[in-house]
Amino acid sequence: MENHDKAQLQSFLKTLPPVEFCCVYGSSLHPNNPGSAKSTMVDCILGVSNPQQWHSENLTLNNDHYAAWMVLLGGARLMFKYGVVRMHDLVQDILNWERFYLSGRLQKPVHVLLDNLDVTNVNSVNLRAAMSAALLLLPSKFTEEELYAKICSLSYMGDLRMLFAEDRNKVKKIVQGQFELFRSMYKPFIEEYETKELLRRSISGNTQPIISQDGGLSAAQSLVSSLPPMVRSQMAMKLGEKKVLCDSGRVIQEIVIGSKDEAAKCMQTILQRKVMVSSARQAVSGLLAAGGITAMRYVGAKMSKAWKSWR
Repeated sequence: MENHDKAQLQSFLKTLPPVEFCCVYGSSLHPNNPGSAKSTMVDCILGVSNPQQWHSENLTLNNDHYAAWMVLLGGARLMFKYGVVRMHDLVQDILNWERFYLSGRLQKPVHVLLDNLDVTNVNSVNLRAAMSAALLLLPSKFTEEELYAKICSLSYMGDLRMLFAEDRNKVKKIVQGQFELFRSMYKPFIEEYETKELLRRSISGNTQPIISQDGGLSAAQSLVSSLPPMVRSQMAMKLGEKKVLCDSGRVIQEIVIGSKDEAAKCMQTILQRKVMVSSARQAVSGLLAAGGITAMRYVGAKMSKAWKSWR
């Protein structure tokens, strides 16, 4: 992220009521996507302790933010779109994938500007779960880029906007434009899973190593055990569960799965529903917050970009 953009973002934050967490995402943050120009839109997630109180204060300070979705701030060629979330809800989504919206965003590269409650450390649970979910959906052999693409695609499965208002090549562009950032995020977990003998990397003639994974039932159970508690609970309701004695002597409940594919399909159905509900909620919220004319202009621009990608 360029230094002048960081300075503008810091200045922008000073115009708002205090926040506990702030991260930036979107194409303007890492504009290395092939064939795309740098965007002037910067998307932010703001975490606050009390959203109602925060919005009340922000209405006094920046009432024009609520009149239009995209307002030019600070006199620079940079626009800011921000979403506000209660810190408790942010952490719960990271740990449990309750709505799988913010947790899905934080599975991809972001630039953290402020983190008073160490959300970055908590997010490691989210990254490990995302990798486990992707591995359940991937075949026995794949490349590193295919791994990151599958991780990236998790939060788009079932997204209604992908049907008409998003670039069909969005996932590919995100991964190719931010490959090294994905690598730095997930390298510790790749190494962890290699140590557990769930993964094995082999160098071939390609620039990227081929990754192999164990497709057996025991490996699948291990991946499922790394999924968030809420997802595992919903999978247990569909597939059933049984009591198992661990090596430590403790009795635990384990989801009954007949194969890796069965677990993958069950998990995928659950995630698709979560994403579908969240994407619909966000679309409605965006229209209400923006106002009709501005929102329709924004949606129109997105749809035009999407249609071009389908040609």
